[in-house]
Amino acid sequence: MTARAADRARYDRATAHLDAPVAIVDLEAFDANADDLVRRAAGKPVRVASKSVRCRALLERVLARDGFAGVMSFTLAESLWLASSGFEDVLLAYPSADRAGFAELAADPKLAAAVTVMIDDPAQLDLVDASREGGREVVRVCLELDTSLKLLGGRIRVGARRSPLHSPAQVAEMARTVARRPGFRLVGIMAYEGHVAGVGDAVAGRPLRSRAIRLMQAAARRELAERRAAVVRAVRAVAPELEFVNGGGTGSVQHTAAEDAVTEIAAGSGLYVPRLFDNYTSFRGRPAALFAQPVVRRPGVGVVTVLGGGYPASGAAGADRLPVPYLPEGLRYDPQEGPGEVQTPLLGSPADDLLIGDKVWFRHAKAGELCERFDTLHLVEGDRVTATVPTYRGEGLTFL
Repeated sequence: MTARAADRARYDRATAHLDAPVAIVDLEAFDANADDLVRRAAGKPVRVASKSVRCRALLERVLARDGFAGVMSFTLAESLWLASSGFEDVLLAYPSADRAGFAELAADPKLAAAVTVMIDDPAQLDLVDASREGGREVVRVCLELDTSLKLLGGRIRVGARRSPLHSPAQVAEMARTVARRPGFRLVGIMAYEGHVAGVGDAVAGRPLRSRAIRLMQAAARRELAERRAAVVRAVRAVAPELEFVNGGGTGSVQHTAAEDAVTEIAAGSGLYVPRLFDNYTSFRGRPAALFAQPVVRRPGVGVVTVLGGGYPASGAAGADRLPVPYLPEGLRYDPQEGPGEVQTPLLGSPADDLLIGDKVWFRHAKAGELCERFDTLHLVEGDRVTATVPTYRGEGLTFL
C-alpha cells in the first residue's frame, strides 16, 4: 500500500460516521508543516496569515507553538474580531475603507493596542481621521513596500500590483507623513514578495518555464534584499523605534529570513499545503487540508460522478485554480465538464472500484478559501476525528 493509499484508508475510517461533503485537517501533517516553517525561518518568528487558515481554533493551535507570533489578517472587520477574541498582535495586511471599523478601532484602547493597519497613501490616513467619530486612540500604522522587480527602466514589471511605494525615498517620505500626523504611530514595514513566495519554480512538464522562473526569482531576491535594507535604513532614520519588518511567504521563508533587515516572516498556506505549493524546489510540505465529495452516480465503465466539487480558487483563471482529485489516486476531470456546480464526473480506472456513497478526496488549489465552502473542519489524528471546529463561515462570519 502506498503512503497516499494508507492516508485514504485512514481518512475513510476517521470519517465513516460522517456524510460527505466533508472537510478535514490532518493534525499530524498540520503540525509537521508548522515545524517546517519554523525550521526554515531560522529563529525569526513566523506571523500566521489568517486568510490561509480561516479557522480560529487552528490559529490558536499554531500560535501556541514555539516560533510563531502574531496574526496577519485580511480585513479590518476580521482584525477587530480577532483582537476582541483575545489575539493580541494583529497586522492588517491590506488597506481598508471600512469607516465603521476605523471608528471602532479609534474608540477602543484594547483594539488600538492590538491592531496595526496598512497604509501606502496619505489619503488612507485622511480616511481614518474622517472615520474617527470622536475616538482619540492612537492608530498603529504599517507601511507596505512594493516588492515588484522592475526591468528596462520600469517597462517590464514582475510582481503583484500592490503598494505605490517602491523606492527608499518614497517609503521614507510616507514615514515622515505619518510622523507628522497626530493620532498615528508608525510601527512596521511589510513587503510581500509574491512573485517569489507564491510562484512555484518546478512546474510539472515545463522545464524551460521552470528554469526561467528560477532565474527570475534569483534576480528578484537579490534586488529586493538590497532595496529592502535601504528602505529599512531610511525609515528607521524617521522612526527609530520601528517594531517590526515583515516579509516573505510560504514559498520564500528561508530566503527572506536570511535578510538582516527582516525581523519576522509571514506564512500561512504552508500549514495546509494546497496544490499550488506542489511545484517548489525549496521545500516539500504535507497536504493537511482536504475535502471529500460523495459518489452519487456510476454513468459507465471508468466513470463516477460526485456531488458538487466546483470550488475554484482566486487568481487568473486556469486549470491550476481548480481543486485536484487526490484520493484514490488516478482520477481526473472530464475535460468537457471539469468540476461542476452541483456534480462532477471523474474519469479513470479507480472509478470502477468506487461504490455509491464512497468518498473521493480533493485538495483545494489555495489554502484558506476551502473554509468559505465548509462550516466545520474535522480534525483527524491517526484514523479518528478527535475534534470538530468551526471555520470563520461556521461562526457566521464572511469577511470577503
